[in-house]
Amino acid sequence: MSGSLAAAETAEAASERAWRLIRADILRGALAPGRKLRLEGLRDSYGVAVGTLRESLSRLIAERLVVAEGQRGFEVSPFSSKELRELAQLRLLLEGHALEHAFRAGNVEWEGRVVAAHHKLSQIQERLRAGDVAALDLWRRLDCEFHQSLISACGSRTLMATHATVFDRYLRYQNLALGFRGAIAVEEHSALCNSAVRRDTAAAREILAAHILGGVDHALASGNI
Repeated sequence: MSGSLAAAETAEAASERAWRLIRADILRGALAPGRKLRLEGLRDSYGVAVGTLRESLSRLIAERLVVAEGQRGFEVSPFSSKELRELAQLRLLLEGHALEHAFRAGNVEWEGRVVAAHHKLSQIQERLRAGDVAALDLWRRLDCEFHQSLISACGSRTLMATHATVFDRYLRYQNLALGFRGAIAVEEHSALCNSAVRRDTAAAREILAAHILGGVDHALASGNI
């Protein structure tokens, strides 16, 4: 391998790493909505060159997690009630469509994944209902895994990838504003799992709508958006 090729691959790996780390910090709220992203500060925090950071931030702009401010630099995309509602409707459209295909094509292995994912989620939900706030981060991850398991048999990688992109942007709001809704969320997750086992698409779509739109109402009522 030539020196120039090796250097190019090293730079690409550094850009990928910076993108992944900054993206994770935005999604979990460590880089808050509206925060200015100064290249010098990011360089020190993430240990990569300014040129590499620009490449990573360009990818995040394309994902609408970062906005460019012309000559003034970059900032984390701010929160807005309009965007949250738009993401909720997109998620309903994509996830509802994927559910229909997954329920029709899903086999016993898919059903087992759904039930197992719901079981793990249920255990964490019980901890949260008992007051264990330390379980919140794990609950968010398992909530995501449960919803992904429901649509995992839809048969379309493009649909799954598009849904994942929308879900991640929705997740940013969940991490900072939605939170755990207690018994309501527990009942809705259980009903979604049961509808999957019964292959009841109509019921699943109705439950999903109540689940997502109820989360939006909860987030807006929190005053954090």
